[in-house]
Amino acid sequence: MDDDLYRDFILEHYKRPRNFGELEPHDLDAHEFNPLCGDELGVQIRVADERIADLRFNGHGCAISQAAASIASEELIGMAVKEAAALDADWLLELLGINISATRRKCALLSLKVLRHAITGEGTWPQDATQGAHPDR
Repeated sequence: MDDDLYRDFILEHYKRPRNFGELEPHDLDAHEFNPLCGDELGVQIRVADERIADLRFNGHGCAISQAAASIASEELIGMAVKEAAALDADWLLELLGINISATRRKCALLSLKVLRHAITGEGTWPQDATQGAHPDR
């Protein structure tokens, strides 16, 4: 796909997000905030047989943060919780399919941060293998 198709893909997920809203009952949840641009994102997860049986993201923010959560949600449902907790930045950046500038990286990774917080209780930024360090350092 070329960049225009990926941009259309991202805009489609922003305008018509998948798996957004509230999930009741749920087993895990967390809420995170990106102070750089004001994005807020929460996640509620239902677990069955050590897998993500269902999840919902909720919140507001820029197109990148909201689309990334929507795109990720489609891949996360059915994934082993342990596998989801170990996902790194490259996983999500590859799903987005376009180059994300350093200033927008926290926007793109907010869904991974809130996911990790819900699963592990730790709200750190996902490891960014392309940089060898956390993006917020």
